Amino acid sequence: MRKVLIITYYWPPAGGPGVQRWLKFVKYLRDFDFEPVVYIPENPTYPMRDISFEKEVPNGIEILKQPIFEPYALAGIFSKKQSKTISKGIIAAEENQSFLQKSMLFIRGNLFIPDARKFWIKPSVKFLKDYLEKTTIDQIITTGPPHSLHLIGLKLKKELKLKWTADFRDPWTQIGYHKKLKLTKKNRQKHKVLELEVLNTADEIITTSFTTKREFSAKTNKPITVITNGFEEENDVDEKVGLDDRFSIAHIGSLLSERNPINLWKSIAEICRESSTFSKDLQLNLAGTVSEEVVASIKAVGLEDHLNLPGYLSHNQALKMQKESRLLLLIEINSLETRGIIPGKLFEYLNSRRPILAVGPDKWDVEQILKETGAGKTFAYNDNKKLKDTILKQYKAFKAKEPNFTNGNIAQYSRKNLTAKLVSVLKK
Repeated sequence: MRKVLIITYYWPPAGGPGVQRWLKFVKYLRDFDFEPVVYIPENPTYPMRDISFEKEVPNGIEILKQPIFEPYALAGIFSKKQSKTISKGIIAAEENQSFLQKSMLFIRGNLFIPDARKFWIKPSVKFLKDYLEKTTIDQIITTGPPHSLHLIGLKLKKELKLKWTADFRDPWTQIGYHKKLKLTKKNRQKHKVLELEVLNTADEIITTSFTTKREFSAKTNKPITVITNGFEEENDVDEKVGLDDRFSIAHIGSLLSERNPINLWKSIAEICRESSTFSKDLQLNLAGTVSEEVVASIKAVGLEDHLNLPGYLSHNQALKMQKESRLLLLIEINSLETRGIIPGKLFEYLNSRRPILAVGPDKWDVEQILKETGAGKTFAYNDNKKLKDTILKQYKAFKAKEPNFTNGNIAQYSRKNLTAKLVSVLKK
């Protein structure tokens, strides 16, 4: 059985989508004759925690740990709330930022390159170099963000000549929030140099989206494979979970300040004003971290009485809400940089078999997946009439008690099938 070392920051009890990708790969790698060894920080500052993931760690897996210093702990002395929101990627629009927020963003962007976990690079390289010289490991994998983990892989590759695969769950220099970090010209260039060195040194590159593959292909000749996130075919949620009695529209996950489709809220509010029955039946469930700007926008159009904000849900609670909902929202920031962002929750949405209404940028990668699976439709931020018509169509089906299930072919996105695809990359 081949041994592969996986270097990841997110691991149970971390919550959110960042932990699930490699937790699931690790779960199935043994089925394909690969023995995973996982390297993680000993004392991480996770923005979200979900202890339910701990029971999914396979028995007998070797887990290596090394202490990490994270400046978020120091930032919390000045503002615990701001340090947590920045670590989650929630950055207010510039006109709404306080002097403290602007200062923290400047420090985060210009003093911690490529990110605030940079202080883990040097001790990790030393620790892992000692480990790898004593242990037979066939290859290493780094997964980012945080992209500082790719720099661990870069240094190990140069010193030990091991096979190295770099997995990019998100883009690096072309991700939307990079512009908000108030980077100086010199530091922006530093990011580009580091990114290019990683891309041109890794033996294999994996991305989670088609757009990111195209962007990276313009920077390197190294082989790049798209392996999206996926869903677990089996979970602890009862398959007989019933649909909500109300016309529930749900979004599960973070809604950042710029992930705010005001025209969608307006369209829903407009239907409420035109139909008292719709208004009575409607419930808008936004689970997870929701920015103050998004909440204010929803209240401004008169939907406050329909809004339910349950906060962060455990993974199983999130799965249950998806299966109960009448319509699932998938929302992304409306910009060129976000075309290649395919939220991990899309795949769990697919497995819930509920119709999906996705609002995001033009030529969004999500559109390709929804078309091939028949699971929903994508809309631009300004598609008022189309949004309204689609919601009304779903509501009429709800009132007519018509089936609320989608039945497209989604098997290729199961976690086990995606692990098989990963193994094919590792065997090259």
